[in-house]
Amino acid sequence: MTESGKSPRIDVSLPTLLDSVRTLQTALQTKAKNEPAARFYSLWDKVCREDVLQEAYRRCRANRGAPGVDGERFEHIEDYGRSAWLERLRQELTGKTYHPRPLLRVWIPKANGGERPLGIPCIRDRVLQMAVLLVVGPIFDQDLFPWQYGFRTGLDAKMALRRIHFGITDRGAREVVDADLSDYFNTIPHGDLMRCVARRIADGTVLSVIREWLNAPVVERSPQGDRRSTEAKDRHRGTPQGGIISPLLANLYFRRFMLAWYQHGYAKRLQAEVVNYADDFVILCRPGQGEQAMSAMRGLMDRLGLTVNEKKTRLVKLPDERFDFLGYTVGRFYGRDGRPYWGTRPSRKSIKRLIREIHDATTSRWNALDIQSRIDHLNPMIRGWAGYFSQGPVSRIYRLIDRYAARRLRIWLMRRRGKRGTGYRQYSDQFLYETLGLIRLLPTRTDRANAKV
Repeated sequence: MTESGKSPRIDVSLPTLLDSVRTLQTALQTKAKNEPAARFYSLWDKVCREDVLQEAYRRCRANRGAPGVDGERFEHIEDYGRSAWLERLRQELTGKTYHPRPLLRVWIPKANGGERPLGIPCIRDRVLQMAVLLVVGPIFDQDLFPWQYGFRTGLDAKMALRRIHFGITDRGAREVVDADLSDYFNTIPHGDLMRCVARRIADGTVLSVIREWLNAPVVERSPQGDRRSTEAKDRHRGTPQGGIISPLLANLYFRRFMLAWYQHGYAKRLQAEVVNYADDFVILCRPGQGEQAMSAMRGLMDRLGLTVNEKKTRLVKLPDERFDFLGYTVGRFYGRDGRPYWGTRPSRKSIKRLIREIHDATTSRWNALDIQSRIDHLNPMIRGWAGYFSQGPVSRIYRLIDRYAARRLRIWLMRRRGKRGTGYRQYSDQFLYETLGLIRLLPTRTDRANAKV
């Protein structure tokens, strides 16, 4: 899970795998696709394969992440010897003596205020979760609906947004149920979730290990000492955000809603399409169908044991209103010529969040750091944000971010010297962008002319 609260994309794309793991995934995926009712009885031996564990370790190390309750880091494993560490884990798995360690709970800020709990597994547990994901992910991916875009190979958030755009422009959706579930990951019922898993997986060891992950205790650290709880096991609910396997399990459980919506006739009767990404979803409706769609959605979620957040769930009527989805604002906008168009732009919350991060990264408390460290912190932050928010008319927003980042860096440089002022006379654009290397999202006209030359 990232600091923004969104679970990281678990990429199981075939081209990056070892050939043997790729072959295994292709075989499992083909069987699952050709036999929609097939159950897989022998998977644990594949999870324990040396090549699968090596690939799982490589991916976990690439994702980095904070250490769990045992404090073990990848640097410690490399010092110990990666091959020896993996062999020791494999022996635990083949001997069936493996049991997960407790999760370390940390709290991260949410975009709308408040905090979101993350349950961080130890590296040992993360590697095994990744190995299980490499094996069972291709099986379950065949069962998910095309409009479930979260954490799936070849799909991303922008594709979900384009599907919404298609629903508005081509299918005539004019009412949108902008829905929100209360604490979705932590309220998924274990019994029903395991039935979703067991529909395809018949390997008892795999099922047992997944069940242990769901019931793992949580340790929360404070100056007063560690506090251990077993709330997931006691409540029989929740898949911890922060676990590598959790996004897949969340997708599987949300599939139950999608099945009910499409197979029980709600989609056809109400002419309403669901677009889902992780725990976020909207229902695109034809005019006059929104209220019924929202009522039907509430009833189905109640039957699934999930709670609709009524404060954040609303019916949006286009074109008079807009809605936010995956960090973008969607609705009708107006071009420079005054003509209306359906489109997207980065939401105000997303822009404010980046502005706040730039501000926090250029406050006086960082004065002891060297200039290059500040640049190396700012550039990936801004580049990553712009890489995601690149859809729709973004020039004006990019220009605002460029100006704000340059202004804040100038002020930081002045404070670092113990001086006041904005620093415009002391630090030119040329110095910031060419000498220091500060990223610029929107090139100036001079830059564009030079590029053409």
